Formats: sequence, structure tokens, C-alpha cells
Amino acid sequence: YVSSEYAQTHPNILPSIFKKKYRNTSLEEHQVLMELEEKFPLISNISENIKSIFTFAFSEMFNNAIEHSQSKIISIEVSLRNNKLSFIIEDFGVGVFRNIMKKRRLNSITEAIQDLLKGKTTTMPKSHSGEGIFFTSKASDLFILDSFGYQLIIETLTDEIKIKQISTSKRGTRVIFEIVADSSRHLNDVFKKYTNLKDNSDFGFDKTEIRVKLFTESGIHISRSQARRILSGLEKFKIILLDFEDVPVVGQAFADEIYRVFQNAHPDIEIKEENMSEGVRFMVERAKNEAKKK
Repeated sequence: YVSSEYAQTHPNILPSIFKKKYRNTSLEEHQVLMELEEKFPLISNISENIKSIFTFAFSEMFNNAIEHSQSKIISIEVSLRNNKLSFIIEDFGVGVFRNIMKKRRLNSITEAIQDLLKGKTTTMPKSHSGEGIFFTSKASDLFILDSFGYQLIIETLTDEIKIKQISTSKRGTRVIFEIVADSSRHLNDVFKKYTNLKDNSDFGFDKTEIRVKLFTESGIHISRSQARRILSGLEKFKIILLDFEDVPVVGQAFADEIYRVFQNAHPDIEIKEENMSEGVRFMVERAKNEAKKK
């Protein structure tokens, strides 16, 4: 046993990892955070900006496990090693992707992951905004959702998003969050990037980013139905940014559905594009010009 004052000045003597399993009965995330503060004092030594990010991310993900997973047991692992702060929250319940697919009546796990990436996707709209996973992933350096053989991997530093199907199937959901302990990232900046972006904003979640390549396996977007799949649920936003990286070409029907049909139905929504190839740019500009004529 050592005093808290001694521990603060000799952090090397403190444990670098905290593990515990909780029974999901009357469980509350703030109580677990209080226990972490007491039993894992290294958390107290991190900078305020990282502590804010950790508190937000851990609370959101642990609450998801409590309220969505239907798991009897939830386990956590928090570590601070080699200047990296990380946590793993693991449940043994229904699985995040399967739950979204079932509740939203989608056709596949891939469609569930696609909807999750848009933001504002929740299976409990009366009590949840659906923003937790979106903003947690944006606040991290590395964010992984692992559930029943599927992984969603988001690497913020390299701006990469991957969807993997793996041979080892994890029952329930495992959330992995990682950030460099001396990162200069601030939680307020993460929120500001996606909120209060229009003059008539109510300080809500205004903007979403869509990686178009994730909505097809071939990388080529031709059909109107593919465009409708991308646009599903986006009427809740005021700014939509379509990222066409690694998309070589899109079809006339695909572009028409976005820039004429959807835009005419939602004239107050601003649609932006980035990383367009020449082929994509031609079809997008053509669709925009055709929309102006009608």
C-alpha cells in the first residue's frame, strides 16, 4: 500500500491494466467509471483533453452494452501502456450488427454496418440518439467493433475504414478503443466538426460522411437501388459529404437518384463530394446540370 501522493509521483509502481467482469443487473456506467478512478489511478495522470475523450467513449460504449446487448455479463479491460490508452468492453449478447439488422429489417450484416457508419442509427430511438458509436470512433485513434465473425475497423490517423469477415466468430460484441495518451485531440473539436454547421442549426448532429466504396463489393456504382441504399436515413442530416475515394466510375441512374431525385425531395440538404475521379466527376456534374433543367 502506498499513499495517493506517492503514487502520483511514482507512476511506474502502479498497475498498467485493470480488468473486471460485471453482472448486468442494475448496472450503471458512472459507477464503473468511479471504480476505475479509484482502482486504476493512472487514469488520473492523463491530460484533461484525453480524460474527457476517454470518459465520453467509455461511458457511451459501456451504456450500449448495458442497454442493447441483453448480455448477463459485461467485461472490461482498461490499460495504459507505451503511451497508449485503451479499453476493451466485451459482452456475450445479441451482437451489435445482428441487432441493427433485425430491428431495422435490413438484408445483411454489411447493410447494418453501412447504416451504423452514417450515424444516428439506433435500435432504441426513444432513449438513444444513435450518435455514440459515430462520435466515439471519430474521437479515437483506433476503433474496432467485433461481433459474430464481422469486424468494423476505423483508423482515424490514416483515415481508413475496413469491414472484415473473419474466421473466428466472437459471440456478442467486443469494442476496442485506443488513443495516444499525449494526443492533442479535443472532444469539443470532434463534435464541432459535425454539429451546428448551418445557420438554422439547433446545435444538433448536422453532418455525416459516407464512404461510397463501402456500399458495394465491386467498387463500381451503377444502379439506382445502390444510390437509394446509400441515401437511406440521410434525410436526418443537413450536410452530406460523399467520399468517392477508390470509386472509378458511377452510372447515370446512380448519380440521378442522388442529385436530382433525392436533392429535389430534400432541397435544404447540402450534398458535397470529395476524392472524385474524372469519371465520377463527369457523371456527378452531368446529374447536377440535368437536375437544374427540371
